[in-house]
Amino acid sequence: MTAIRINLLPHREQRRALQQKALLAMLGGAAVAGLAAVLLGHFVIAGMKDHQDKRNEFLKVEIAKLDAQIKEIAQLKEKTNALLARKQVVEDLQVNRAQVVHLFDELAREMPDGMYLKSLKQTGDKLALSGYAQSSARVSALMRNIESSQWLTAPRLIEVKVSSQNKMRVNEFSLEAMQKIPNVPGAPDDANKGTGSTAAKQGATDTKKGGQS
Repeated sequence: MTAIRINLLPHREQRRALQQKALLAMLGGAAVAGLAAVLLGHFVIAGMKDHQDKRNEFLKVEIAKLDAQIKEIAQLKEKTNALLARKQVVEDLQVNRAQVVHLFDELAREMPDGMYLKSLKQTGDKLALSGYAQSSARVSALMRNIESSQWLTAPRLIEVKVSSQNKMRVNEFSLEAMQKIPNVPGAPDDANKGTGSTAAKQGATDTKKGGQS
């Protein structure tokens, strides 16, 4: 005859308790894993931020160096431009000095006897001449000489009028001309500035004497 066994223990409560423990263990493991993931993400992000901060600081330092170099280059460029401007001024003065010598020398050569200048004004390449002549024919001769000159061109008569100079009847004239730079063999050069200057002074003295005679 078979014996019948009856389990009087609360097996349902035990099973439920085991299931609750398993669930709590799973929840605890998930919480630990989540916390570990959060901590790991925090450390990774903090490391990346620190790395980027270092890169930003490095870039800031390098940019400051470049700004200083750019400023220094700009200052050097300004100094270079200033030196070039001074050099150009000196060269222009040397050229103008030579041209003035040639101009006076040429005026002394082309000035006919019996007339002399009282004023000479230069604006760029334009010359304004005024003076006295014994006759209007000498003014015409001066204009012809200017037209055929190596250093002067384009004479234009402004006015000729009769006036008195040192109790003498003379023709007071004013005219304009243009200065030009000759490019022909034998033109005066810087080597004979002194000769040209002396000739200009001598010619001006001679023409003035001729105008007063």
